[in-house]
Formats: sequence, structure tokens, C-alpha cells
Amino acid sequence: MTSNQVDAQRSVILSAGALALSAMGDALIYVVLPVSAAAFNVSLIWVGILLAANRIVRIFFYGGIASLGEIVGSRKLAIIATISAAVSTFMLWGVSGGPALLVARVIWGLAFAGLSLSVLAYAVADRAHSGSRVGISRSIHQIGPALALSAGAWLASQIGPRDIFLVLGIISLFAIPLAVCLPKPTQRPPRKKTKLLPRPESFDLFFFIVGFTVDGIFVILVPILLSQTVSIEAATITAGLILTARRLGEMLFAPLAGRLGDSVGHFSILILSSLILTAGFALLAYPFIIVGSGLVILGRGAIAAVGPAAIADIAGGKDTLHRLAVMQTWRDVGAAVGPLLTGIALDQGFSISLAYIGLAVLTVLSLFSLIGLYKHKPIN
Repeated sequence: MTSNQVDAQRSVILSAGALALSAMGDALIYVVLPVSAAAFNVSLIWVGILLAANRIVRIFFYGGIASLGEIVGSRKLAIIATISAAVSTFMLWGVSGGPALLVARVIWGLAFAGLSLSVLAYAVADRAHSGSRVGISRSIHQIGPALALSAGAWLASQIGPRDIFLVLGIISLFAIPLAVCLPKPTQRPPRKKTKLLPRPESFDLFFFIVGFTVDGIFVILVPILLSQTVSIEAATITAGLILTARRLGEMLFAPLAGRLGDSVGHFSILILSSLILTAGFALLAYPFIIVGSGLVILGRGAIAAVGPAAIADIAGGKDTLHRLAVMQTWRDVGAAVGPLLTGIALDQGFSISLAYIGLAVLTVLSLFSLIGLYKHKPIN
């Protein structure tokens, strides 16, 4: 391994480590806030607003954050983002009430956008090994949220739902020196004019469908489907284990898929991953919950690694950060629209089995949005 490759690997580890430490508070708030709303002095309506706010912010500001990254560089963007993330986590401990907590969630949404783009920028800088390095970064990133969902959730039950965020805020401070240690960019691309909601290319539509089906609907339907066959308590525990397994699965599968994508082609792995998702949703419709969920977790973990690498291939080094921002934007749009449509459909008595069949059909259709990858033409 050359010195440049060692430096690139170090950058991936440092940036992903910073994201892992910064993301612990956000991961735990999804578990703590719904069941401890009174401790934060918010209603259940505010719970929904607060949990959705960070994603909504990212939908409209990914492009602006990418422009900031092109001006100041990925290193400074990461430093700003880690400081902001720490502030957000401390606010979850120190403030209460909907408006104040909304400010904290907005700050986190902007911080996550900056950190995730910095991580991806360092991972895809060496395009020959971009798949494996994106996979490694995804694996490292998931360590923090996985610890927050397991050890953090237990600790919250011991010291309280508010004080746990003081602990996580202190931990998040260690992300700042990791960002400071990142290398300075040798060159900066020309600024790309951005829009609040950029027009999607065919490849962005693929990630919209991934966000809509897996990140948006899958995580909601699994506990509901389980509750139809077992008790509410058992459904909650099992669903929690499945969603934790999703993060652990990404830790395991993303590096393997990324390395395989570097060898045989990122497009080929994306096709295979889409077919795995299709099979998983089809099995969930029957319902083979554990096996189907396992396939969905496997497919999503692989897409997380090879998707950004494939975008770097198509961009050809031109406006890569901007293209990654557009992809992330439309994935978040799908993840935000999915739960909304799911709630409406279930309220109207729509069958969960039919919903999973619909998701399987969507993932098949998503293959058509990958045609641009096969042609390997830069996106303009």
C-alpha cells in the first residue's frame, strides 16, 4: 500500500469515526423521545415534528451544505459539523419544550448533512478503491448509533431520559479532534450552483426508491406486521432487534459489498442488491418476517457501500460533492414521503401484504433508473 493510499484510508477512518461519535444522540432520541415525551415537556404531536425535522431540513439544504464544502473544503466542513453536532446533543439535555428542541434538531440536520458529505468525499477521493472505502466508512459510522441503541438505551433507563444526552454530548466532543486531524484538500472544485430541491437524474430516482421503500416504509411496517402475530411487548422487542440488526448488517455487509464492487463493477452489485431487496419484500408479504427482513438488511447494506462509489464513477471527478448531495437529498425525500403515505394507506385499511408486494414491484422498477450507470456517462 502506497503512502497516498495509507493517507486516504486514514482520512476515511477519521471522518467516519467523527460521524459515529456525533450521531449517537440522534440515534437514541428515536427510542427515548416517543416513550418519554413528558420528560422533554412535549406532546406526541411535537414528537413527530422533532423526529422528522432533521430529515426535512436536509432535503432542502444538502445542496447549500455541498456548496459550503466546496468553498471551505471537506476538512473545515467536518470541523464545523462536529461542533454543531455536539451543540445539538447538549441541547437535548439542557433545553425542553417543542420550539427549543426543534432548534436542536435543525442544527443536527445541518450537522449530519455536512458530516455525511465530508465522509463520502474522503471515501470516494480514490475512485479505484471507492467502493471498499465507502463500505469501511459505513461500517465505522454504524458503531456509534449501534452502541447508542443498545448500551445507551440501557443507561438511559438508569440515569434518566434527559441526563443520557449529557453523557452522549461529552462523547460527541471527541469527534472534533478527529475532524481537526483530517487532511486539508489539495484542490477545490469550482462551485456548483445549487437549488433548494435539485432536479433528480435517473440515478437519483433509484435512491429515492431505496429511501422510500427501506428507510421510509420498512422500518414502520415491520413492528406493525409483528404485532399481528405476537404480543405488543414481543413485537416491540423483536422489531427493535431487527432494526438494530439493520445497522449491524450494514457494518458487516457494506465493506464486503464495496470491495466486491471495486472488483466486478459497482453497477453489477447495485443490480444484485436491488434483486435481493425485491426477494426480501416478497418474502415479507407472505409473511416470512425474519428471512425477508434479513434480505432487506443485506441489500440495503450493499447499496450503502456501492451507491456513492458508483456516483463517483459517473461524475468522473467533476462536481462529485454536488452529485452526492443530490443523491442524499432524494433519498431523504423518499424516506420522508414513505412514512406519510404508509400512515394514510394503513388508515384506509390497506393490506400490509399488498404493501410489501408493492415495495417488491417498486424495487424491480428501480432497476430501470440504473441504466445511466451502465452507459457510464457523466451526469451534467
